[in-house]
Amino acid sequence: MIEANEAVKAPWLKAYGDLPFHLEYPDTTMFENVERIAKQYPDYIAFEFLGKSTTYSEFIANIRRTAKGLTAMGIKENDRVTICMPNTPQGVITFYALNLIGAISNMIHPLSSEGEIAFYLEESESVAALTLDQFYPKFAEIAKTKAIPKLIIANIGDALSPIKRLGYKLTEGRKIAKVPESDKNVILWNDLMSLGDSYTGPYEVKRKATDPAVILYSGGTSGKTKGILLSNLNFNALAEQTITVNPIYDPGDRVLAVMPIFHGFGLGISIHTFLSYGGTCILVPRFNAQTYAELLRKQRPNFIAGVPTLYEALLRNSDMDDVDLSCLKGVFSGGDSLSIELKKKFDKFLADHNANIQVREGYGMTECVTASCLTPLSESREGSIGVPYPDTYYKIVKVNTTEEVPYGEEGEICLTGPTMMLGYLNNPEETTETLKKHADGLTWLHTGDLGMMDEDGFVYFRQRIKRMIVSSGYNIYPSALENIFDAHEKVLMSCIIGVPDELKIQKIKAFVQLKPGIKPTQEVKDELFAYCRKNIAKYSMPYDIEFREELPRTLVGKVAYKILEQEEADRRVAEAQAKAMETVLPAEAEQKAPVVG
Repeated sequence: MIEANEAVKAPWLKAYGDLPFHLEYPDTTMFENVERIAKQYPDYIAFEFLGKSTTYSEFIANIRRTAKGLTAMGIKENDRVTICMPNTPQGVITFYALNLIGAISNMIHPLSSEGEIAFYLEESESVAALTLDQFYPKFAEIAKTKAIPKLIIANIGDALSPIKRLGYKLTEGRKIAKVPESDKNVILWNDLMSLGDSYTGPYEVKRKATDPAVILYSGGTSGKTKGILLSNLNFNALAEQTITVNPIYDPGDRVLAVMPIFHGFGLGISIHTFLSYGGTCILVPRFNAQTYAELLRKQRPNFIAGVPTLYEALLRNSDMDDVDLSCLKGVFSGGDSLSIELKKKFDKFLADHNANIQVREGYGMTECVTASCLTPLSESREGSIGVPYPDTYYKIVKVNTTEEVPYGEEGEICLTGPTMMLGYLNNPEETTETLKKHADGLTWLHTGDLGMMDEDGFVYFRQRIKRMIVSSGYNIYPSALENIFDAHEKVLMSCIIGVPDELKIQKIKAFVQLKPGIKPTQEVKDELFAYCRKNIAKYSMPYDIEFREELPRTLVGKVAYKILEQEEADRRVAEAQAKAMETVLPAEAEQKAPVVG
């Protein structure tokens, strides 16, 4: 908790009503936080996985069993262990087991490429890794050229009921090649459990709240992949803050845990927050929009959380037409900017499906686990991402400085509070660039995001500073143009990029995904250009509109504008090369032509 500091302003406190702004955070680990709640609600369901329920008492027993097995393997305090898993019981159990023995979880996406996995293993200096049998070939391929840590191989079937396990083996399981017994670097999950059953030595390590516990990955301020080192306190504080600003929550409430455990949003909110307060996590290992309706219909969760593209997908999913959403108490959007138009559309969608709530947008970064700002229950303002979490302070500073700007002026969003990271892994230079001490004596996280705060403390996100487009001396914000495009009746989603230009520095190009049934014709393009001329300033007008069946997405569902930028750069290089060839070839042909006479 930040001590009282008169130099730090907090105009948003009036939006808190009766909610406390300052909270107490016990000096405990994440495991201790969950074990505390398990003693209160031993028979409550901690998680469900493909029809199988696990109570809190069973959950704690499985964590301790796994912790013993990991210790028997030789894993000790401060060791890093990579968890390369979808949302499965083995992944969640191992996460808390590592915390119990004082080790650090290195969370990575199971769909990462071989090169990415090799980087994550090396960067974290992992001594072991947990993954599913279906991803074993990636690790085996890496092992041909690099030494890799001990592999723990799990199987989806191991976490299922006997009947479903048999069904899985006869269907999906048949497609997965058996892990060769000759690979002595592998220990199967069931064998790890046997190790735990036979181990009788010490295994529990007492750690402090401020000790490092988790490594997550993000782009950092330079756009390069950075390991983000987070503490027990970071996650426990997030849980306490999230529950405090959501007094609608009750123990036993159910959350649809679709966001992945390698992501701060999924791990911090959908998993740890709910498990710290007696909730039930419905673990979804593989998700697509087509199955989401069935999940909502069957599971009837009280809370859902996702990135804007999830909600966009639900709007065009015809299977959602008859789904009753009266079960919902909270719908949260984060991980990317939620456009004003998409929020309006989804709020109406919720109302049409019997949900007496609206989407609440949040904001945060992996550098503070995930959410640090949220739309209050009592009040929302169009375009705002809400107000800071308890014990979290925001300020807006002039870009590339620590100088605070007046309310209503744009600048870089900075924040400080108990969820702020320990630093970037193996990168003190970037840590120093991102965590800066200000004149008020506090260390602030410089987000690299452009935003504004009004005089009541409501925060407005604009976009990444580095994504700002400069054209003919004007600052152009892609998110603002995307809001305009997305408001058109024929547009489902858009993405705006800047293209290098000799005269303007950058010029504007729009990529558009049309609504189902709308054909990408020249007539539609002309209609959109006419719409732009009415709604967009001349200096912000796109020079081209390119239709796409689907806009590229990142692994967590964000629109991957960097992919579009790279595609455009590659296209320009190819065009330049082709033009160069056109000038060279005629000259060569002239030299080779026979001389007449």
